[in-house]
Amino acid sequence: MCPSATVRKIFQVATLVWAGAGILYAQLPAWRRVGNTVVDAGLAGTAGGAVDRVWYSPDGSRLFARLRSGATFSTGDFESWQPANAEPPAPSLFRLQAGMIQYRGKSILGGAPIDTAVSPRDSDEIVAGNAAGVWRSLDGGNSWVGLNDALPNLPATRIAEAGRRTRLVLDGGVEAEWMPGASAGWTLTGSRSMKPDWKLGAESQVAVSATSGEGAYAGTVDGRVLASIDSGRTWRPGYRLGEGSVAAIAAIPGEPRIALASAGRRVARTMNGGLFWDDITANLAGAPVTGLAADLSTGAIYAATRGGIFVTYTDLRSASPVTEWQPIAGLPSGVAPLDVKLDSEGNQIFVLLEGHGVFATLAPHRFREPKVVNALDGSGRAAAPGTLLSVLGARLTSARSGNLEFPILAATDSETQLQVPFAVSGTSLALAFVDARAARREVQVALRTASPAIFMDHDGTPILLDADRGVLIEGGRAVEAGSRIQILATGLGRVTPDWPTGLAAPADNPPKVVEAVRVYVDRQPVKVTRATLAPGYVGFYLVEIELPAVVNAGPAELYVEAAGQQSGRVTIHLVQ
Repeated sequence: MCPSATVRKIFQVATLVWAGAGILYAQLPAWRRVGNTVVDAGLAGTAGGAVDRVWYSPDGSRLFARLRSGATFSTGDFESWQPANAEPPAPSLFRLQAGMIQYRGKSILGGAPIDTAVSPRDSDEIVAGNAAGVWRSLDGGNSWVGLNDALPNLPATRIAEAGRRTRLVLDGGVEAEWMPGASAGWTLTGSRSMKPDWKLGAESQVAVSATSGEGAYAGTVDGRVLASIDSGRTWRPGYRLGEGSVAAIAAIPGEPRIALASAGRRVARTMNGGLFWDDITANLAGAPVTGLAADLSTGAIYAATRGGIFVTYTDLRSASPVTEWQPIAGLPSGVAPLDVKLDSEGNQIFVLLEGHGVFATLAPHRFREPKVVNALDGSGRAAAPGTLLSVLGARLTSARSGNLEFPILAATDSETQLQVPFAVSGTSLALAFVDARAARREVQVALRTASPAIFMDHDGTPILLDADRGVLIEGGRAVEAGSRIQILATGLGRVTPDWPTGLAAPADNPPKVVEAVRVYVDRQPVKVTRATLAPGYVGFYLVEIELPAVVNAGPAELYVEAAGQQSGRVTIHLVQ
């Protein structure tokens, strides 16, 4: 077993992992950064976006870089960058030889230099700016390092997917993903964002598109929105949304006839598959709209504009009055949002800021309609006896189902954590709760004998322990064959001997899980040496496994199974 101090530290994190997503939205959302602002592209260092000018100050004490966006930054320590107002001098006449930046015929800097500069202090100190960022050599071009890590110059244009898996579309249409446990940068997926092969006519050049079921929507560069209700086989006449190119379309999952679109400063919606469009711009006409997202159940619509992120509420299924848009605060000031997305559960809002990367927080509509999720992985999976649940968007004062009270373990203004009583039975729970404002709600929660969930952080990194050393296995660190791993989980159901709900498990001889627990690694079952309540904590289970003596080196999928129910998949890295 791992030392108690290590377990204590990890479970302290557990009580905050979901609450930290959006505390006190009404005052100031607690935005968190997703990933960083560089791309791990296998170059001489991590890459950034395009830099069109680089130069030194006359005394060589500072380096300046002008981004493609026109913003200028400077550094004196070659580690941190600050905004600068300096004007560049005349372009340098120095030119790098191809051999200085190539290895086996391929550029180690990600392309030819756009601009170069030589330090006034040392002629061997050379800096180059190109489509992949800023690069520095201290030996006359024999070796190079990137200077992009702290430069807010991520070349992302939109969010392709948000949630446990977050993918971005970069300049040129290539995709990058933030991998669980990653630290170097966004990883290129090898995929490219492709426009659908729709026959729209030679005059209709598609700028953006979206689909939902058989509903298909295409926005053109001349400001029209076209709609199809048969997956693009036939198209309805286009709606003229604006003079400029259509910048964003949001199709609603499960509702192919509902969509949103923006061009310039205008936003419109359709509820009938593009037959008619309603203008819902209202007070949003101050800045171009670059991204849209919506939550059908609450009627929340989110807009990313060059002036900030806004939200409004309406009935997306039927005609309703145009409503005012309200700003969402807390993001870095002076930085333009490029896109906005909701995760698949509709719980988190993700915003892409120009050059600064992705930020996320609890979606504001959750304060209007709280949602019950699994506390350890944020999913909407069924509950089980003893499961830890989170109610997102509410500080609860009480919760019960029938005559069973649910212990409240922690509460903030944005989230409450509960434990399902071990005594529950049946296939569903009518969970009734009262919040701090005395508002009463009741929600239905599916119930299973067991419903495993592995503890993961926001980026999808599983919280696993090295059982032999008693330390946390850092995300991305390889695990050796034959190792013993402890998995932190919830939802494994009843235990023996019976244990009171809401009470921390004993340090000695913790109760064992009744159901047979299986763990799979690389699609193969592995030996489970123990499955108990986690000593000293409420609602957590500790599952210990022993890896085989021979493994396939590389990433492997791990999941837990009990009573025929499986947890979500997580990735671990194996080494022989």
